[in-house]
Amino acid sequence: MHVCVLGGGVIGVTTAYSLARRGCQVTLLEAGSSLAQGASQANGAQLSYSYVAPLASPDTLKHLPAMLLQGEGALRFRPELSPAQWRWCLAFLRACTGSRAARTTAELLALGAYSRQQLHALLAEAPIEFDHTASGKLVLYRDPAAFAVACAQMALQARLGSEQAALDRDACIALEPALAGFGGPLTGAIHTPSEETGDCRRFTEGLATLAASRHGVRFLTGQPARRLRHAGGRLRAVETEGGAIGADGFVLAAGTGSAALLAPLGLDLPVYPLRGYSLTAPITAQGPRLSITDLHHKIVFAPLGGRLRVAGMVDLGRAAPATEAARLALLQRQARTALPEAAEYDRAETWRGARPASPDSKPFLGATPFANLWLNTGHGALGFTFAAGSAALVADLATGAAPALPLDPFSLDRRVPLAAPLAASLPRAA
Repeated sequence: MHVCVLGGGVIGVTTAYSLARRGCQVTLLEAGSSLAQGASQANGAQLSYSYVAPLASPDTLKHLPAMLLQGEGALRFRPELSPAQWRWCLAFLRACTGSRAARTTAELLALGAYSRQQLHALLAEAPIEFDHTASGKLVLYRDPAAFAVACAQMALQARLGSEQAALDRDACIALEPALAGFGGPLTGAIHTPSEETGDCRRFTEGLATLAASRHGVRFLTGQPARRLRHAGGRLRAVETEGGAIGADGFVLAAGTGSAALLAPLGLDLPVYPLRGYSLTAPITAQGPRLSITDLHHKIVFAPLGGRLRVAGMVDLGRAAPATEAARLALLQRQARTALPEAAEYDRAETWRGARPASPDSKPFLGATPFANLWLNTGHGALGFTFAAGSAALVADLATGAAPALPLDPFSLDRRVPLAAPLAASLPRAA
């Protein structure tokens, strides 16, 4: 069986590897000149299996007006004359209920646990150097009310199998001495000892090398998909500048580009780009040993060998270059204030990019109305975290095996029915 994977980020490459391990002939198409150029290039570097609370929640809704009105807030909304943006925003608001957030948390925890298992199995079989450590994670809270909400969320996740602990300020500093110089109030933190960090780009590139050398996966870069050709309810080929590439099956893992490829097929995929930013600077002796999230500013600090990755912010809507530069400058100021001695910030490399997000914080995995087209997209800020598990689930489905987790919570039709009238209205040929 020949499968064509569209997208060369961590999701696409992990999917290609998983399919090839199951005996498939695999061709991967990447629009950019090299792999891992998008959200996988310099993300927050956290493998956050146990801390997966959805962005769409009652607490987010409660603080949304204040966040949007702050000129230097962690969340910025730039409205556009875009039906896709407004549909996404309305779906996001509908997802901000307590019952939906609790259900989503349980579903994401299950996917996180499975992803950790799959990543560890992959690394045992094929070691990859990507500054991978299991040092644990501290999520810091400046405000007592926000910390109380976090403790309630921790109690919910404990019932679902997460092992976490609530720490006061002194316990935080005892565990992570770098916090002794924390700039700002520190009420407490949620500690998750099992969390991990790693360089997503290095992982993606290393896995691609193994996939090519061990399993013959063919990687075609600089090949943006122009159009998906179909007939009789099946995809037949992907049109690129270099010509059409046919296959028996197709997996769409194109991140923020996924929705545009599906729209001509009559499929509305609510994946929208949420822009984020990062700095990567040489770490100092005073830098953290643990992964740290400053929740007030939505900033993460992740040690990566001799470097410190600082990432954060959520921008909904396009931003001009001057705006992006201002956001990067703000990120650096906030990093210097929070952990002033942690890194050589003057030598920081910067990155800005778009994370492919769904309104309810869950990825889209699995079947479509086309019998040989499967989805693996919309992971938001948790693509690296969920990559190994999502790839295994989609590869099992594509090769006729029973996935280890139910895919209904992650299906396209969790939002609209697929069977009718959509499937009945599919064009006969194109």
